[in-house]
Amino acid sequence: MIFASISVDGSGPKVQGERKTMRRQISLTEAVECCTPVARPGIDESDAESLAFLFRALGDPSRVRIFNLLATSDEPICVCELTEPLGLAQGTVSFHLKKLKQAGLIDREQRGTWAYYSINPGALARLGAVFEPEGANHE
Repeated sequence: MIFASISVDGSGPKVQGERKTMRRQISLTEAVECCTPVARPGIDESDAESLAFLFRALGDPSRVRIFNLLATSDEPICVCELTEPLGLAQGTVSFHLKKLKQAGLIDREQRGTWAYYSINPGALARLGAVFEPEGANHE
């Protein structure tokens, strides 16, 4: 399992006049699966860090375009099929795909020498839930 470090201000000992920073690890998919709605009153530092991790994954226009191409495709897409519509080199596309995969937004399937990508089931619903007011009714 892949992990990311999230900084949390410590109220404990100071190091050379500065606050000591404690680090805790969360799974990268935890950022997508457990994100607190942005509209919830009083989110804490940990919730804010999880949301920021998710937003950073989609914080690049190329990644948003990749996510859009995958979300609108009926089948997984080979990395080789993404270079032309994006106008990016394969290495650059692979870098962006890696960031989206680490955030738990997309899935990767190896077929021979090529990797195929698709939207992680439920990723769109989880992303939408981040922007739902807490306790919102869906009628």
